[in-house]
Amino acid sequence: MPEVVGIRFKEACKIYYFDPAGLDLQEGDDVIVETARGRGYGWVTLANHFVQEDEVVRPLRRVVRRATSPDRVQVRENQSREEDARRLCQRKAERHDLQMQVIDAEYAFDGSQITFYFTADGRVDFRQLVRDLAGTFHTRIELRQIGVRDEAKIIGGIGACGRACCCATFLSDFTPITIRMAKRQNLSLNPAKISGLCGRLMCCLQYEDTVYEQAQEDLPDQGDKVETCDGAGRVVRCDCLEGRVHVKLRDGKINRYSAEEIEPSRRQMRG
Repeated sequence: MPEVVGIRFKEACKIYYFDPAGLDLQEGDDVIVETARGRGYGWVTLANHFVQEDEVVRPLRRVVRRATSPDRVQVRENQSREEDARRLCQRKAERHDLQMQVIDAEYAFDGSQITFYFTADGRVDFRQLVRDLAGTFHTRIELRQIGVRDEAKIIGGIGACGRACCCATFLSDFTPITIRMAKRQNLSLNPAKISGLCGRLMCCLQYEDTVYEQAQEDLPDQGDKVETCDGAGRVVRCDCLEGRVHVKLRDGKINRYSAEEIEPSRRQMRG
């Protein structure tokens, strides 16, 4: 099994595996590593450990060395220039009449590249903009179009719960969120109440979804016809966590029953 160390390059970003190259690294150590875009600066989030071969993406790049004080100074200098670079890129985009919003700028550790992240409604021909930026910064320029969820992760903010956005604080990957999750949890389907700052369904809908899904396995679906001790009826609501269902009987009355008190209807209801 290969020995690896887990490295992050930004808060709440994905953890990447690297070859420790003989270094005994501990959580929190700052390191310089080899990446596909040159040398990068990151910090250890998973100390030296062994993993299965299928957990590693080859080629496994190596840790060059521990970071030094001059390295940390270089990183702070890069970060201090990023906001000015972003604003300049936005101004140049407007001069080129490009319908795009520049969200962030990121300097490579060694200054050999600047990556600009932007949002736009459609495809953007930014070739002339790249040439303009390269002539200004005299380094390699990369523009990346991102989605609204990535934009919220970069910018951050306070959600309806009063806490900082999950994506900007601890979520390293986005997972698909569906309206079925909201329905399963009996939440209001009002978009304003189940959407995050990005305008998409809130990431937190997934946190308890597995519990609701398992709890619902022994309950009928909404709309199912069932038999109760009070006669036939139709399920109008399920309280998964309580293990109870609301059944509308033929006379229009709605009663609550446990899963053990009902069974599938043996005949069709009329109306």
